[in-house]
Amino acid sequence: MKMTRRQVMATATAAVLTGATRASARDAAGFDAALQAAFDGAGSPALGGMVAGRDGAIWTGALGIRHAGGAAVAADDLWHLGSNTKAMTAAVFGRLVDQGRASWTDTLSTLLPDVAMAEAWRDVPLTRIMGHRAGLTDATALGQGWLMTARADPRPLPDQRQALAAIMLGAPPAGTPGSFAYANSNYILIGAVIERITGTSWEEAMRAELFGPLGITTGGFGAPGADQPWGHSGGQAIDPAGPVTDNPAPMGPAGTVHMSLQDYGRFLRVFLNDGAGWLTPETLSLLMQPIGQGQPPYAGGWIVPPGQPWAQGVCLTHDGSNTMWYASTWVAPGIGKAFVSVANDGQRGRSACQALIPGLIQAL
Repeated sequence: MKMTRRQVMATATAAVLTGATRASARDAAGFDAALQAAFDGAGSPALGGMVAGRDGAIWTGALGIRHAGGAAVAADDLWHLGSNTKAMTAAVFGRLVDQGRASWTDTLSTLLPDVAMAEAWRDVPLTRIMGHRAGLTDATALGQGWLMTARADPRPLPDQRQALAAIMLGAPPAGTPGSFAYANSNYILIGAVIERITGTSWEEAMRAELFGPLGITTGGFGAPGADQPWGHSGGQAIDPAGPVTDNPAPMGPAGTVHMSLQDYGRFLRVFLNDGAGWLTPETLSLLMQPIGQGQPPYAGGWIVPPGQPWAQGVCLTHDGSNTMWYASTWVAPGIGKAFVSVANDGQRGRSACQALIPGLIQAL
């Protein structure tokens, strides 16, 4: 049975209150109101939010429906994080550095000795890849032809990423080295590096080095399952059993992770607690430090925007979307808080997510 918007809001409010048990009554009321206002002002089927502290989520909420004719969303549903996956990929590399299995000064020729690469790439440090400043462009390896055929590639994902790395590095930089140029290729390449260091797929490395140690039980890759929110594109629900529900799987290190808001809070608390024992403070500091010069100031999977007095110090932010979902995250270690908004519509969810974040900050 299709629910009316009023019925949806009444049902979802219970989920909001359940998720708010760790926030004070006054703060919870403010967060609830901010969520309601952002949801009312946009056409996204569903909108979720979280405020996390140094111990993890202190408030979560969700309003709307999983898809047309579907159930109301719940505060513990799973959401696609899109390019906010990049901070996780960068952090896993940092964890490998902490374990002595890699170094921040390692170059591409050291990290990928089996890849035939143009001379211009050999001495490029991985940090420049991490900051989107090495001259990689998506057009080199992720063109329309690859996008149309990648889902049918039967090779194991590490083999596919190794092949992409060979294409990316087999020719000189297509972009301008040193200048910022955002490209998913950068993080696919980091994923290939992680695979070579660990001897496992990036997905297995994520489970072993991030999900497991941080207590993340809902983490996965691609679209969440059928009993979860569905992504939407052009106003149409995208059945997770269909053929095109996310970007091709080899792009995973750049943006295919999904999980619950509470579990995402377990990752974000790393940045509120000097690494939380999962990363060393030194590695955490490097992941939060802009790489290179110029705008935007981009660190290890995060933009580091200046001029945010409310944050009382360094602030991190990143948005993510695979065109069917939208996620926005702001992290303020100085006040020990992180703010997240998620939506199951890549276009209409953007305005809702970007409206919810300042509402949550003001409510706090």
